[in-house]
Amino acid sequence: MPHPLRLFPPEPGLREVAFDLYRHVSQLPLISPHGHVDAQVLAKDEPYPDPIALLVRPDHYVLRLLHAQGIDMTELGLLDKRTAATGPAATRPVASGSAVPGSAARVAEPREVWRVLCRYWSVFRGTVMRLWLEDELASLFGIDYPLSEGRADESYDQISAQLTTPEMRPRELYRRFGLEVLATTDSPLDDLSAHRALRDDPTWQGTVVPTFRPDALIDPARTSSWAQLLDRLAQISGSDTGTYRGYISALEARRAAFKELGATATDHGNDTVDAFELSEWEAARLYDRLRLGPYDAGDQGAFRAHMLMEMARMSADDGLVMQLHPGVWRDHDTAAFTRFGHDTGADFPVATNYTAALVRLLGRFGSHPTFRAVAFTVDETTFSRELAPMASYYPGLWLGAPWWFLDAPDTMNRFWAAITETAGFSKSAGFVDDTRAYCSIPARHDLARRAHCSFLARLVGEHRLNHEDALALAGDFAYRLPKLAFRLA
Repeated sequence: MPHPLRLFPPEPGLREVAFDLYRHVSQLPLISPHGHVDAQVLAKDEPYPDPIALLVRPDHYVLRLLHAQGIDMTELGLLDKRTAATGPAATRPVASGSAVPGSAARVAEPREVWRVLCRYWSVFRGTVMRLWLEDELASLFGIDYPLSEGRADESYDQISAQLTTPEMRPRELYRRFGLEVLATTDSPLDDLSAHRALRDDPTWQGTVVPTFRPDALIDPARTSSWAQLLDRLAQISGSDTGTYRGYISALEARRAAFKELGATATDHGNDTVDAFELSEWEAARLYDRLRLGPYDAGDQGAFRAHMLMEMARMSADDGLVMQLHPGVWRDHDTAAFTRFGHDTGADFPVATNYTAALVRLLGRFGSHPTFRAVAFTVDETTFSRELAPMASYYPGLWLGAPWWFLDAPDTMNRFWAAITETAGFSKSAGFVDDTRAYCSIPARHDLARRAHCSFLARLVGEHRLNHEDALALAGDFAYRLPKLAFRLA
């Protein structure tokens, strides 16, 4: 059972202050302005089929740490795309832990996957994943004992039985979690039918908004079928993408469609945040070369940098908050990507430059009255060296939460210490859960609230804050700032 005082300072006086702060914010509604839960989950409101579909398969944190123990992804329930295409070979079993990369292997059944998780439960000791999972297991399923291989079937059956109840349907979980707003992440090529279905459903009482994620359309290096994606963009937008001007109009039309369904933000996961502006004539020529060929080395990067500036220009025009998520080498394990596709945990941080990369973008839009960008990083050194100093000057630049590899208690404390002495607390965008694992949302927010209250308690103990200010800042972090930063009010 998770300890009620977890993450609070061990010193009794500070622990009492942290707990008092936490008590005031623990029941505030959850604002989830950036995440990857599919809106179809809530639109369809179907029961989860098994514990793996709920707790393991969508959580690449869990997949990554289990794979690090030498466990093949097929043993974690993932389908090998090459095996699936070969037919009968897909049924050939492999011994636990012995699959050869690239070999045909059957996909493990959910109960088998759960047994693997329980067998390797000890490898999660001391990790943030263990804190999240223990919270989920206790609060949702009443499992107040450590997972173990000996009790694997017992815990699996306990979870499975509860998944059949109305209380575990996605819409009821939304209510139980205390969610006020849930933002999804969506391609401009998505018809947003799930969002429309929720908007038009008189029985639905929540707020689920789309987020505009145009990476594949503005970065030709992302795919070998960029021209085909442009054709699809033309179909869904009604704008001819055969010309650069038509392409820009198509993106603007899709942004308007997203806004109509409640979107308040865009999301950009480019490798870098390099941004500069070409003339329309230069951009049109570059667009035609990339679309029709041949093009020169560097053309793709130049177009991506120009289009990031164009996205900033559109955000200044329509008010959508621009989220920047650079600095991740995605699908680093190319063999795993070939077998299983995206989101298996093989994405890793790389060093990121913000100050030089954003000089033109912020020079043009950083003080624009309607422009706002929320900058995230997984390069921890940029907190104090680049992002906080820039956010302490540019009105339009806000600081995203510790993200991805950095959303653990100690790193979050380093983040707050790094940014608040320069930029203060007011330019922080609060917390984002950034998860595909729906049931981990409340656990992630609770952990962040506890860690933040612990950080504030230390400042109170050092007489750098009084108790009233700390209470206000705890509420800001948990509720007010994410609504303000992402214009969700």
